[in-house]
Amino acid sequence: MTAQSESALAATLRDRWPYSPHYANVNGWRMHYIDEGKGDPVVLLHGNPTWGFLYRDMIGPLVSSGRRVIVPDMIGFGLSEKPTREQAHCLDGHIANLTALMRQLDLTRITLVCHDWGGPTGLSFAMSNPARVRALTIMSTWAWPSPPAEFHTRIFPWRMMHAPLVGPYLLGNHGALAGRGVYLSVVDRERFARAAQAAYETVLPDPATRLLTWVWPRWIPLDENARAFERFKWLEQKLSSSKLPTLIIWGREDEVFDASTFASRFKQLLPHAEGPHLVTGRHFLQEDSAPEIAGLITSFLGRLDGNGGKHD
Repeated sequence: MTAQSESALAATLRDRWPYSPHYANVNGWRMHYIDEGKGDPVVLLHGNPTWGFLYRDMIGPLVSSGRRVIVPDMIGFGLSEKPTREQAHCLDGHIANLTALMRQLDLTRITLVCHDWGGPTGLSFAMSNPARVRALTIMSTWAWPSPPAEFHTRIFPWRMMHAPLVGPYLLGNHGALAGRGVYLSVVDRERFARAAQAAYETVLPDPATRLLTWVWPRWIPLDENARAFERFKWLEQKLSSSKLPTLIIWGREDEVFDASTFASRFKQLLPHAEGPHLVTGRHFLQEDSAPEIAGLITSFLGRLDGNGGKHD
């Protein structure tokens, strides 16, 4: 993003996003991340079209519990570099970028918190790097090759929005996903509009910077010929044999990734997982229930530590 956009973001959101920026070169791209606290790392992964700001109200409680909290912005989002060529964006590319950051920081005993596209990205990293990962938290995402939801098979709005011309027009020219899309996917919309919506729109100020908002969803495998089909098939198979400690948290009002379908399927894949715990929230449940989610994660990790939820 431009220096002017960064300045506008800082002026608008200084009190909501007070964290020192860090940058890493990952596969030729400049990735922004924050790195707060000390202890075993908890890595918070966002999806489309959000960025680390989504986790702003979880960072403090997790740091206070004795954790090191790392929140990267995926390449193409937030304060990270935004490639303007579609070829720069693919699921395997995002997995490679995350892997590069984790290796540069030489992180071990990682707890990965995976939401939306942070799910396939983070879970793929975990299955390929099990020695670095201690635990998983899974929220409103999917990890199998069939369409993530019936919503994604509908002519309107999903397939219409991702048509060759209509998709770039609505999501690129008009920022429909970063604006109206996120707004409709929270419960307390009035509070969101007042306190948070500008943060998602400011970092995607023009059609060029919004490229990934309509390119990334095209990697959703709608049939066996889809380019990501084999990646998701592999991911589902690997997860089915994973023994990593896992926590499942879901928004009870999520209408796209509904809990009865998606949280239940994760529970089938990972029968040892704790949960699902239902909290107030649609798809972007962090906007409605961040402190509660942070508390669930803290308690879960405390039980792994064997101290009943308190980290020394």
